[in-house]
Amino acid sequence: MSAVKAEPLLNRDPYSIPLDQFDLTQPALYQTDTVWPFLDRLRKEDPVNYCSNSLFGPYWSVMRYKDIMEVESNPEIYSSEPTISIPDIPDDMPIEMFISMDEPRHGEQRKVVQPVVAPTNLAIMEPIIRERICEILDALPVNETFDWVDKVSIELTTQMLATLFDFPFEDRRKLTFWSDAASAIPKPGAVVETYKEQMDAMMECLTTFTEIWNERAAAKTPGNDLISMLVNGEATRNMDPMQYLGNLLLLIIGGNDTTRNSLSGGVVMLNDNPGEYQKLRDNPGLIPKMVPEIIRYQTPIISMRRTATQDTILGGKQIKAGEKIIMWYVSGNRDEDAIERPYDFIIDRDKPRQHLSFGFGIHRCMGNRLAEMQLRVTWEEIMKRFEKVEVVGEPVRGYSSQIRTYTELPVQLRPLKK
Repeated sequence: MSAVKAEPLLNRDPYSIPLDQFDLTQPALYQTDTVWPFLDRLRKEDPVNYCSNSLFGPYWSVMRYKDIMEVESNPEIYSSEPTISIPDIPDDMPIEMFISMDEPRHGEQRKVVQPVVAPTNLAIMEPIIRERICEILDALPVNETFDWVDKVSIELTTQMLATLFDFPFEDRRKLTFWSDAASAIPKPGAVVETYKEQMDAMMECLTTFTEIWNERAAAKTPGNDLISMLVNGEATRNMDPMQYLGNLLLLIIGGNDTTRNSLSGGVVMLNDNPGEYQKLRDNPGLIPKMVPEIIRYQTPIISMRRTATQDTILGGKQIKAGEKIIMWYVSGNRDEDAIERPYDFIIDRDKPRQHLSFGFGIHRCMGNRLAEMQLRVTWEEIMKRFEKVEVVGEPVRGYSSQIRTYTELPVQLRPLKK
C-alpha cells in the first residue's frame, strides 16, 4: 500500500476525497462537530478503511457496530498492548495502565479496584452523590448566565473523584487539571501548551500520589479508597512508578470524562430536541432510559486502539500482524444497521443500552454503572428544581480525537413554574 499524504479534512466535501486519505484522527473535526458526514461515508463505502499516512502513522479505521464488536470480542487477535491510544507511547514517558494490558495482567489489576464500583458500594455512594448534587444545584444562579461545564459538570465529577481517591477535597481541581493535561494535545491556548508542560503535569501528579501511596501504605487499617486498594492489592502493590502513574491516569480520566461530558452533552441534546425535553417534563420517570441514550449520543470516548497480533481478516480486509486498528465508537453509535434512527435523540428508546460508549468485552468500562447513577441522580434533582436548563450561547468543544468533550457551555436556569 502506497503512503498517500492525508490532507486536512476540515471544511472539505467528504465525497471529494479519496478513501485512502480519510484521516479521522484530526481533532479539528470533533472540535467543530463536523465529522459526521466523513464517518457516514466510510461506514457505508469502506467500513474497514486503511489510512496510509497520518500524524500517527498508518492505521485501519473500523467503522461499523458489528466490526467493532468483533474486535472487542477477540482480544487474543486484537491486542490492547502496547497502548489503547492512537499515538504510540513516548520513549521518555513509558506509562503503562491496566486497560493497555492483555490477560492475565489486565484482569489481575482490574480486579483490585473493581470493588469500588460494586453494586453494594454504589448503593452506599448514591445518597452521598445526591447530597452533593443538591448542594451544587442549589448554589447556582437563576436567570443569570454561567458556564455549566465549570459549575456543574466539572464540579460534580471532581467531587466524586476526590471521594473515590480519598483525595484532599480542597485540592480536588488538581484532579481535573491532571485529567485534562494527560488527554490534551499540547498547543497554544490549550490546558498545556507544550509537551514539556504536559510531562511536568504528569510528574506533579505522580509526586502527589506517591505521597498519598506512602501514607496509605503506613496506615494500620486498609482504607476503602482506590489508592488503598492499589497499595494492598497483590497484583498492584509492587507497581513501578510509570505503571502507578498510568493506572492513576486511567482511573482519573475514566472517572471524569464519561460523566463530565455526558452531563454537558445532555443539556445540549435536550435543548436541540425540545420535543424530547417536553417529554421529560411530562414524565421524569423516563430519566433511567434517557441516561444511556445521552451516553450513546455523546459517545464521550471517540475511539480506542488495538494492535493486531497476527494476520487476520476483518470486514473482508487483510489485516497484518503489528498493524494498528482504531475502533471509532463515535461511528458505531451512529450505525443504522445496529441502532434504529441513530441520529435521533430519543429519551424513551426500547434498548437504550445498546451502544458502544463503554466499550465491550474484557475492557468494558469498569465504572459504567457509577457514570449512569451520577447522571440519573443529577437529572432527577434538576427536574425537581428547574423548568429548563437553557443553552444561551454556542457550546465550545475540546480539541481531541479520543475524547468528545465540552470546555464551555453558557446556560441560564429557568425556575419551575408555580
